[in-house]
Amino acid sequence: MSFANLSHLAQEQPLRVLLVNAGEADTLAWAGLIQPLRLAARIKPQHLVMDVCTPQQLLDGAAMGAGWHIALLVADETQAPLPQQQLRAVIERCRNAQFWGGVGAGVLWLAQAGLMGGVRIALPWNLYGDAEDIDQGAILVPNLFEIDGPHLSCCGGGASADFALTLVEALYGANVQAEIKEALCIDKVRGPEERQRVALQARFGALQPKLSEAVTLMEANIEEPLSTDDIAGLVGLSRRQLERLFKQYLGSLPSRYYLELRLQRARQLLLETNHSIVQVGLMCGFSSGSHFSTAFGALFGNTPREERQRKLTG
Repeated sequence: MSFANLSHLAQEQPLRVLLVNAGEADTLAWAGLIQPLRLAARIKPQHLVMDVCTPQQLLDGAAMGAGWHIALLVADETQAPLPQQQLRAVIERCRNAQFWGGVGAGVLWLAQAGLMGGVRIALPWNLYGDAEDIDQGAILVPNLFEIDGPHLSCCGGGASADFALTLVEALYGANVQAEIKEALCIDKVRGPEERQRVALQARFGALQPKLSEAVTLMEANIEEPLSTDDIAGLVGLSRRQLERLFKQYLGSLPSRYYLELRLQRARQLLLETNHSIVQVGLMCGFSSGSHFSTAFGALFGNTPREERQRKLTG
């Protein structure tokens, strides 16, 4: 699901955001999230109101806002879990928002509470070892951040700034985002589909070497895509075995995962190079311009031409 689904919240005046910091105030996960949003609130003082508090302050009534539109539970991945009773109470408050979720360790805590069953979540890669006790089958994706229905998740660290700036663009447009980027000396905003670099290997490692090998083959063959049967043969599995691995561990079929990899690469090329749209399509394995445009729009919610325009106006 695209972050464009948040755009209707821009009509809310004011838009109310709850940020609960369950960790230290100087962590990168927290600073990267709050600094862009604070600047957005200064630029749009009538449109954006933020309630910022610790878990205990929230429960003590320091943030009295009713009807939050977005609520996030934030903690660095090294943060010890909150006491269970306190955590349950905080989560219940956050879930009253239209969109809610976590950043960093907050994502793990929400999943461990059984609230992310069947939901795609961006969990910090170094917390994958703690995710074995997640109930109801959350789908771990190796992305920097993710939106799935009303659920928001971000792996934290430096990705928090990308996440916050993506929220700003979805709510208030590219011009406001560009003003904040300039103020913070940020040149490029990574998209939600960009992967945590070491996530796949860290998650599967020696446990699922065939899956890691298959994804590596896909990443190395973007311009001339391999068939699912070819990939299965190269890694020594049947097509059905390969599909079962992808479904179990990535929540997707190999063909779908491969298509998304190619489209993510295309988006990166559109934003970071001057290759023509036709050239980008060919470089990512699309011989038909209409197929490229249709697939791109289905994944990202806009056309390759509109994506290129973002580069020109941003």
